[in-house]
Parts: sequence; structure tokens; C-alpha cells
Amino acid sequence: MSELQLTMRAVPSSEDTQRTRLIFCLFVALVMAFALTMFAGAILQDPDSWWQVKVGLDFLANRTFPTVDTYSHTFAGQPWIAKEWLGQVLLALAYQAGGWNGVVALIIATICLTVFLMAWFLGEWLKPTLAIGLAFAAAALISPIYTARPHIFTLPIIVVWTALLFEASRQERAPPWWLLALVVLWANLHATFTLSFVIAGFAGLDLLARIRLSKPALLARWIAFGLLCPVVSLIHPYGFKAILTTFTVAYGNEAVPLITEWRAFNATEQFPQEMALMLMFFGLLVSRLRIGWAKALFIVFTLHVYLSHLRFMYLFFLLVPVVLAVEVGQQCPSLSLGKWVTEKRDGLEQFLARRFYPICGVAIILVTAAISMLNSTHQVMPSQKTSASDALAFAESHHLSGNVLNSYNFGGTLIFHGIKSYIDGRTDQLFLGGFTTTDDETGHSGGKPILEAQLKKYAIGWALLSADDSRQPFFDELGWKRAYADKYAVIYVPDA
Repeated sequence: MSELQLTMRAVPSSEDTQRTRLIFCLFVALVMAFALTMFAGAILQDPDSWWQVKVGLDFLANRTFPTVDTYSHTFAGQPWIAKEWLGQVLLALAYQAGGWNGVVALIIATICLTVFLMAWFLGEWLKPTLAIGLAFAAAALISPIYTARPHIFTLPIIVVWTALLFEASRQERAPPWWLLALVVLWANLHATFTLSFVIAGFAGLDLLARIRLSKPALLARWIAFGLLCPVVSLIHPYGFKAILTTFTVAYGNEAVPLITEWRAFNATEQFPQEMALMLMFFGLLVSRLRIGWAKALFIVFTLHVYLSHLRFMYLFFLLVPVVLAVEVGQQCPSLSLGKWVTEKRDGLEQFLARRFYPICGVAIILVTAAISMLNSTHQVMPSQKTSASDALAFAESHHLSGNVLNSYNFGGTLIFHGIKSYIDGRTDQLFLGGFTTTDDETGHSGGKPILEAQLKKYAIGWALLSADDSRQPFFDELGWKRAYADKYAVIYVPDA
């Protein structure tokens, strides 16, 4: 047998390599599914999950897109749109199918798809073990945003969008036009769809840095693609309004400094993320990895947005590895897929490649079994920190009526149970004009007269407060009676 034939037999075929790569990606998705199932309850800790599901349920029941607020008594009738209607409908359908278990199963499946896609795109340039290791690390680092809200449905989209656009730039070809359909989907799922314009812009800059002005026809296609992105995003029930409402958070929203996910990065509270940032930049410095100025700007942009608002941590941890994978694979051969392919392969890899279809079948069976087990053996419910279920049961049994003054975290559950809220998580459009800051001031020193004024202004008939709400002493001093209390919630009523 010739040396060439021996070499060909020693190096696995491209098909076997792709199959093995796919199995590695399935593995990482399965492990993520198992890990998330163990902590399924944590997915339902966000108070906004309640009203997100309720809006979706109401849409399914009425088939109408709301244009004014009908969920609060403080801003009833004010302009309000369900700009994330499709994400809310998906949550509602999952709830109808399996209750909160169904919602959790849908969120876990979406996160696993995101991790799978990230591992797949990383595995195009990096050895599989490194690709899945980075995918695991990224998934763990962004775990604080794993909540039952529509933004989760955009994570797979943003990974695909970023990977394919930067790949098109690297290959010096026009962006895939079908990606515009992702913009339409994204726009109807969540308000962060405007990020698609920005990412496309950075990918276009990366192309410009490569070809300068040598290919004007290609640049024209990219410019046309970029201009079409905001145009197709208007394929939305609310048209321009969906774009305009995204700017209410970015510019001058009084609730931003008061909501944890919108606050700036805090190293004392985000220690794992801080360590990951330092390790990454240490690696970039000592490896002398060469990256273009456009990608460098993209990294700076994602880091800036993350440091400004915690909720955008996924932009940095998901997208930066995907964008830099090609440079790492090309400039660090020991970490590349090519090096891994040409090395002597062990029996395990050959075993995986030869049994590709049975392994995929087993993976599907295991995922189905895990979801079925979750639905049949363990009922996941939101914490009483956001549900106040016992307190609401008391309110119902004692026929408490009138407008309620509630702690922020109880706004969602009130909406879900058909009780108009005083304040809730829809601060991107409502509870502005000084309302949120005034509500915050009622809990500070000297806030009693402000609270008293709010009670009169909004004709409050009872109050549902969290157990740690700082306004409780003021209610006592104002002569209100504590009618109910547990370790999660307190109910006050006027003293007759």
C-alpha cells in the first residue's frame, strides 16, 4: 500500500469529521438540558414572567393587539403596545400545553439550541473539545439572564446572525439575503432586534477593512442589506412604534437605575464574569492574536454595552468567541480543527463517527424522556417571592377590594390573576413621568408624606408588599392595619 493511501486512511473523511463534530454539539446540548432541568425553578424567579405569559394568553383569547394599558390602575388607558407579542404568545402556548412546566421546558430547549449553535460555529475552526468547552463556559456565564421571558428566544437568532454575517465578510461575499427573515422574526419576538442593525454594520466594516474600495459591487450589496434590515423590521403589527419604544430605555428612562438588570457591571456581584473578562484579555495579550480593527471595535462595543447594562452580558460572552474563532484557529494551529483532523485519531472518535445515526436517535430519546419526566414527576412553580400566592389567597378569601399598592416584584402576579397593578415590569413604556422615582422615594427616609400622598391620589384600598419592603413602618405610622404576613409578603388595609 502506498504512503498516500496510508495517509488517506489515517485522516478521517470530511463527512466523518462533520458527524463527530455534530455529536460533540449534541453532547453539549444534552448536558445543558440536564443541568438546567436540575435548576428549573430558577428560570421562574423573574417577576415579569407572570405578565409576559398573561399578555400572550390574552392575545390568544382575543386575537387583538393592545394599544393602551389595561393591566394597571395607575396608567390605565395610556398608550402601551405589546411589542414582543410573538415571544409572549410562545410563552402562553407553552403554558397552555404544560403549565409552568411547559414554559420551563420551552426556555430550556431554546437555551440548549443556543449552546448547540455556538458549539457548532466554534467547531468550524476550533478543535471540538475547545469548542464545547467555550460553549459551556459562555452558557454558564450568562446564566443570570435565564428567565422565562421573550429575550431568550432571540439568543439562537443572534448567534446565527453574527456567525453568518462575519463569515460572509471573511469570504468576501454578499450577506445571505434569507437572513432578513431572521430580522422579521427577531423584531416580533423582542425589542432587541435593533441590535441586528448594529451587528450587520460591524460585519460590513470588517469587509471594508479587508477589501477597502476594490469591490464596489460587493460593498453595494452590503449597503443594500444594511438598509433593508430596518425596513423589514417594520413587518410588525405596530410598525415604527416597535422601533421607537426601544429608545425609551436607552435614553432617559427613570427606571433604569432602579432595576437590577439595567444597572452597570458590578465586580463584587459578578465575580465569575469579572474573572472570565480578565482571563480573556490576558489570553489576547500573551498570545499576540492579530485581529482586524473592525472586530476590535465590535469587541469594544459588546463590552461597553455589557458594562453599561448587566442584561446584555450575552452579547459579549456569546458573540466574541464566535467572531474570534477564525483568528484563533488560523493563528494558533494547536487549537484548530485542522490540526485535530490530521492528528492520529483514537478509537472513540471512530466509534462516534461510525455510529452517528444511532447516537443521534438515542440523544433525541433522552431529551424527550427528560422533558416528559420534568412534566410528569416534578411541578415547577414560581417562587412566592414573586407569586405571593398565599397572600393573594388571603386577599381573595377576605374579599379585599379597591386599588392595590404593590411592591414592584408583585406587579406581574397581580396582572396574571386579573388584579390591576400599581406598578409592574413594563417600565419601558409606562410608569414614567416621575412615577417610578416617586415610588422609589416612598421607601426612603422621609418618604412617609410622599407615600401618604400616593395613597390618596390613587385611592388605594389595600397594599401588597414584599417582606423586605422598607415602606412597612410608614404604613404602621399612618394607621394602616397589618392584615396578613408571611416570610414573603405583607398585606396592609386601612384601619376601619
